[in-house]
Amino acid sequence: MTSPQVPAAQVLSALLDRSIEQTAEAAQDVRRFDREAIRAAADVWDNNLYPLFLAVSTSRARERERRALAALRWMASFSARRRTWMSEQAALAGYELDAVLPPTRPWVPGRDHLGHVMAPMGGITRRDLDPLLPDYDLAEASVRHIQVERAGTRLSAYLELVVPRAYAVERNTSPEPALLDMWLDDVTDSVFDLSDTRGAALDPGPDGIELALGTAGRLRAAAGEFSLDDRSWHLSAAGRRADAVVPPRTEGSGRRSAPPVKGRLGTDGYAAAALLHRAMLELRSVRYATRADHVPVLDLCRAYSGAGRAVLAAGSRLGGRRREAAFRDLIRTWTDRGGPALVDAPRPTARTPRRLSGEPSQAVLVMASWTAAHTKYGTDRPAGARLQLALPPGTEEVPAAAWRLRTVECTGPEAFRLRTAAFRGPGPLVRSGQPAGTACLDLHEGALHVVTRDGGSAPAR
Repeated sequence: MTSPQVPAAQVLSALLDRSIEQTAEAAQDVRRFDREAIRAAADVWDNNLYPLFLAVSTSRARERERRALAALRWMASFSARRRTWMSEQAALAGYELDAVLPPTRPWVPGRDHLGHVMAPMGGITRRDLDPLLPDYDLAEASVRHIQVERAGTRLSAYLELVVPRAYAVERNTSPEPALLDMWLDDVTDSVFDLSDTRGAALDPGPDGIELALGTAGRLRAAAGEFSLDDRSWHLSAAGRRADAVVPPRTEGSGRRSAPPVKGRLGTDGYAAAALLHRAMLELRSVRYATRADHVPVLDLCRAYSGAGRAVLAAGSRLGGRRREAAFRDLIRTWTDRGGPALVDAPRPTARTPRRLSGEPSQAVLVMASWTAAHTKYGTDRPAGARLQLALPPGTEEVPAAAWRLRTVECTGPEAFRLRTAAFRGPGPLVRSGQPAGTACLDLHEGALHVVTRDGGSAPAR
């Protein structure tokens, strides 16, 4: 049982409320749209929302606290990043969560279904990377994907490098290339040109991370994380060292335990949980860039504002009938705010691309990404570029009262150049060429420059 200073049920419900508040803050102004913050806040509740409802659905305070504490500890065991988020958000709500969580355990490599030791992940630091990089030829690496994106008032980046192996792989096999994936936070400098994508040099130092790309490209960031996607890593020098100390795989190892809170919700309690869960999945779908400008983020946040406190109050009612009645009232409240109309609306599926209509004279760059042509799991994938732009009112068919987000993409761009200055706020947007032919898009006087043969398109609403 928790101490009186850390009431677990209240902390659990406060974390749900903080997720919704954080999501609303991240989407309040699309010129500073934070897609990753929205995704991460909603993703917390994929496997934790039903345990929350089960934990608080009892009028017995001692049992409610026991269940809620078990749910909190299970939630925090997902990852170090998840635990950090929980501690930060609980602190904002006035609770010291670390006092009731078990000590963190260091990450250790696991084994895959074949028993092979798996490639590691960690922070982009010399301590984590120095044992691994001698097994790869970074000088001959090539950029497969680069993405620079707003994270509120800051920038983040995601990079996928194809890194040639410096060790031998098994004969008669055609393994997928090794990929070094990097997530960078607080990006302060970015320069990229698709004509200069071969070669990389990584320098993680005490003052930040410097990554050289090609002859003139670069990324600078305060911190970051990496993962190594290499199915043959167990054959590398670092992999053989790990293989000698990692215990053998046993039945069930590597699997996360089931949620600790058992039981069954009543019909109305389950309906309320399902309604809220679907809203969280809808919010989480902004992880796909083509969905980000279709999800009614602020409407969903308004509909479910205060859901954590409301669920706790409903679940704590004395008697099963009273609890069910409280959950029915809660569903009505969400319905009155537009909840079911939002989550039950038909979801866009395959969309016919349309051209970015109107002639906006300015735009704010929210995200820019480029992907090289490549083959993955035997499927050829074309090169492409994708942009997310915040456009001012009145630049589309229907005049808008506020800035709106638009996702524009093209296949096989002939030119893609990006500099940090492209993200400095509203800037002159210049487009030239034919809508169905070769076209050019330029923002902030060349800080973003894209040339494509297909004219560029955006998914239709």
